[in-house]
Amino acid sequence: MDGFLLQITIFLGTAVIAVPISARLGMGSVLGYLLAGVLIGPILGLVESSQDLMHFAEFGVVMMLFLIGLELDPRALWAMRHKLLGLGGLQILLTGTTITVGALWLDHPLQTSIALGMIFALSSTAIVLQTLSEKNLMQTGGGRSAFAVLLTQDIAVIPMLAILPLLAMDPVMQIAADGSIQSVGAAKDGHAAELSLVEGLPGWGVTLVTLAAVGAVVLAGRYLVRPIFRFIHAANLREMYTALALLIVIGIALLMTMVGLSPALGTFLAGVILATSEFRHELESDIQPFKGLLLGLFFITVGSQIDFAGFFADPVPILSLTFALIFAKAVILFILGRIFGLRGRNQILFTLSLAQAGEFGFVLISFALQQHVLPPALAEELMLVVALSMLITPLLFIAYDLLTRRMAESKETRPDDEIDEQGPVIIAGIGRFGQIVNRLVRSAGFKTVVLDHDMRTIELMRRFGVKGFFGDPTRPELLHAAGLGEARVLVVALDDPKNATKLVAFARRDRPDLHIIARAHDRHHTFELFNAGANDIVREMFDSSLRAGRYVLENIGLSEYEAAQAEQAFYKHDRYTIRELAQHWNPKIPTAENKAYIARAKELEKELEMSLLALLETERKDAS
Repeated sequence: MDGFLLQITIFLGTAVIAVPISARLGMGSVLGYLLAGVLIGPILGLVESSQDLMHFAEFGVVMMLFLIGLELDPRALWAMRHKLLGLGGLQILLTGTTITVGALWLDHPLQTSIALGMIFALSSTAIVLQTLSEKNLMQTGGGRSAFAVLLTQDIAVIPMLAILPLLAMDPVMQIAADGSIQSVGAAKDGHAAELSLVEGLPGWGVTLVTLAAVGAVVLAGRYLVRPIFRFIHAANLREMYTALALLIVIGIALLMTMVGLSPALGTFLAGVILATSEFRHELESDIQPFKGLLLGLFFITVGSQIDFAGFFADPVPILSLTFALIFAKAVILFILGRIFGLRGRNQILFTLSLAQAGEFGFVLISFALQQHVLPPALAEELMLVVALSMLITPLLFIAYDLLTRRMAESKETRPDDEIDEQGPVIIAGIGRFGQIVNRLVRSAGFKTVVLDHDMRTIELMRRFGVKGFFGDPTRPELLHAAGLGEARVLVVALDDPKNATKLVAFARRDRPDLHIIARAHDRHHTFELFNAGANDIVREMFDSSLRAGRYVLENIGLSEYEAAQAEQAFYKHDRYTIRELAQHWNPKIPTAENKAYIARAKELEKELEMSLLALLETERKDAS
């Protein structure tokens, strides 16, 4: 027991240090867990292989598949069926077939080759989705296509886990390290036989019990979970929700194990059934912490068992397999992207983002090893190939950045429009923010000159009868052609905060008397625009958030008039706060380390609270 606790302490302690560092470096949490395992295992030798710990950690995979099922609303899946079955299905089929043929060419047995095809057909959901989100690429064509493929892969893991046992050799045989088949006896690890509902039954009996178990899961998800949740809700004990969520996952996993099915298959099925339940989000929030911790523990154990000594003894074969895998997947993805209409940046993003192996590869390798589909020596090599391909993934995204930057530089630029109109109001940027400003001003009878560097946006506006001019609003010659010398108001509504600040600074130098209204990304950008010379600064979310706050006040006891007065007081005080804090703000000092800024912010917050309470008290006295 003491040894087990010591290993857990080492694992968790290393994760607490390594994972945040990995996340800060942009490599993601999965790579952080793997590197933590490599550090305490092959490098420092602080832990030894523990089957008990590995079995414990593998339960994180079961929980992950339950959560994936919860997120897969059957109606949403049906709406995405063409992309899931087309793009995602073809990617898995073509990649799996290519890898299988390659493995057969290398003289691996058919069962092993099929397992390799399934393992390497998958990509890293955790790394790719996190990186796409961090780089704001999720809503691009390439990002959406990558997401569809990853979703298909996650779903495909379930049948893969069901297929792998069918590829296993005779239960009394085992694949040796050299690929030969040797007799090892019926017991797998010397432990007593596990509790089973199908032991000793004839084939038709096993089938009936299995179908009954799956049917029980479906019926319980449909008709039993809701009443139980309502019963728990009546007790008003928060911990009971967590206990019930764990009971559902563990109970289904136990039932599936007893009938000889994969626990992950049962929990995934239960998740899909409960995806339309009103308790779905409650289940997600209760299971998520356990899933994250156990899954992280699983990746640490995988990293701790990777044979880096064998890699450094002969690294060429492993590196060759890794780069061959990335190249083969990239070629298939490139072709599929072309077939499904991806071009340019989207095609490159789709190709490079999914060219690695994924974390589910570790799951399938471990499971295939338990089922004697893979020899231990080959499993060690596969672990290295999967880990190295995931470690290379950040480099693939760097390659994407370099390639797309060169594409942008080499692409022939469209010349700016010749501006043949001038007006008292110049609006730089005609996105969601600028559109509303432009509509209001023009509806009031005033002429505007609209500038934007996005040709598609300009063309879209022209279809609605709004004339705009294509060009970079930060270019001085374009601004002067638009009438900067005579304009009365400049509205800076650019998406890029740096360009917005640059434009404000130039306009203020060129026209000290010009009234500049600027859109700010956040409070820090507000200070930058203030220093650059903007007269009126509008934060993107401020007014809408303020109105939402007023609605809250109206529905928790204040009258509409009192809420409106509080809103106005908050608005005026916030404008005063911005001016006050701008005097203490320093772009060279992080906000968390700027003591003068923090102290003044606390003082102003207390002033706001006191003034609002005094205002409401006065209003109530006057009303009475």
